[in-house]
Amino acid sequence: MSETIFGRIIEGEIPCHRVYEDDHVLAFLDVNPLSPGHTLVIPKEAVPTLDKLSEESAAAIGRVLPRIARAVLQATGATAFNVLQNNGPEAHQAVFHVHFHIIPKFDGKGLGIGWEPMTPDAAAMKALREKIAWAAATETAKG
Repeated sequence: MSETIFGRIIEGEIPCHRVYEDDHVLAFLDVNPLSPGHTLVIPKEAVPTLDKLSEESAAAIGRVLPRIARAVLQATGATAFNVLQNNGPEAHQAVFHVHFHIIPKFDGKGLGIGWEPMTPDAAAMKALREKIAWAAATETAKG
């Protein structure tokens, strides 16, 4: 478990500012926040990316993430926030343990995002839709 800093935090080797914990999930303040209240929500299951997460851990995160977001908004007075989750080095993941950032937006603080949309052609969209739908159905059948 302690292969990453988050594993060491879960095991209690490194202290953190815990805001929530249950059998499957830990939430704590980010030590290098983008804004006050920047909180990390992590599964206790040690996997590097979201696609590797078990259904049980994914469900636990899904139940807790909205609760922590509401708590962050209430505690900070922010009225907007981003939820950020990166997977892999090319996606800017720095700690290879699944984690979600809840980042309040206010007073010019928070996450800045660049967005450069593409314009794919209709045939490419149809082909990609078919591939993804087939892959999703195959994953469901494995379930």
